[in-house]
Order: sequence, then structure tokens, then C-alpha cells
Amino acid sequence: MGADEVTVDQTLSGTTSESIEALLEAARYDDLDDVMSLASFGVSLNSKDSEGRTALHMASANGHCGIVEYLIRNGADVNASNVEKNTPLHWACLNGHIEVVKTLILAGATVSALNSHERTPIDEVVCRGKMNVIDAINEAVAQLELTGTTLIQGGNDQSEEEAIAIDDDVEEEKREMR
Repeated sequence: MGADEVTVDQTLSGTTSESIEALLEAARYDDLDDVMSLASFGVSLNSKDSEGRTALHMASANGHCGIVEYLIRNGADVNASNVEKNTPLHWACLNGHIEVVKTLILAGATVSALNSHERTPIDEVVCRGKMNVIDAINEAVAQLELTGTTLIQGGNDQSEEEAIAIDDDVEEEKREMR
């Protein structure tokens, strides 16, 4: 982070605007040590900045799977939305981070979440023609179906029929792009 690097110490204990900014920067730049340090000082991993972004948004947007996994293991909300209602899955899809997309879906991220532009993460990938991300979404949804795990949507378990419907929607959009 260079000359402006924030040293994680007792001055950042608790959740303050400075500690939130430090957490988001650490997640953005793949600094797991700082993320863990800030968490140990009491900074909530679900803290949001003024734009509603969380550490999970930043790590997902930048493809930092190790940080994403740590945040999820430690209770980060996989369906947190920012001021534009984008979730970490929206950002991972937009930036083509396949392993992060799979990790988020397997952890319960909602593939049908609508942002303020009324677009789902799937819509974002289809618009950009990122077929490899669509394949990753299909793979993760199929893995959930095979293991008997259900997707979490709005705090409720999604039925198998809904998961299959999402999978069918993805396949249809994929065919339309060809």
C-alpha cells in the first residue's frame, strides 16, 4: 500500500471509519494479515463504508479467493449489498473471477439478487459475454444440487425447483448468446 500504508495497531480497535477503510483496503490489496489483525481488534467483517461496500465486496471484485474464504469462514454476509444493491457475487461476476464466483455461490450467495439496475449477477455476465463465468455458475449450482445443499435466498432455503429454474435460466441465456 506504499507510503500511505496504515499500520494496524490499537488505534484502529473497534469499528471506526478509519478501521473500516483499513479493512476494505486490506481486502482490496490481498493483505490477509491486516484483515486478520483488524478482525482481532474488533473490527466487524461486515462493516460498510459510505458506499455500502464491505471487505467481501473488495476481495470479490479483485479475485482474492483466500481473503474471500477467510471472510466467509468468519461470518461475512455473502449477500451484503452496497448502495447500488450490488452483492459481492455481482462484482466477482463483473470482473470474471471464476474461483471467487464458485466460492460465493457454494457459501450461499444468491444468484438471483437484483441490483438497482434490476440486473442479477447472471445478467451482468451475459451482457459481457463471459461464457466461462456462466459455466462456473452452472458448475457451482450443480454442485449444490448434487450435494443436497440448498442455496440461501433472503434468509430462506431455496427449493430444489428454484435452483433448477435458475440453472435453466442460465442455460437459456447462454444459448441466446451463441
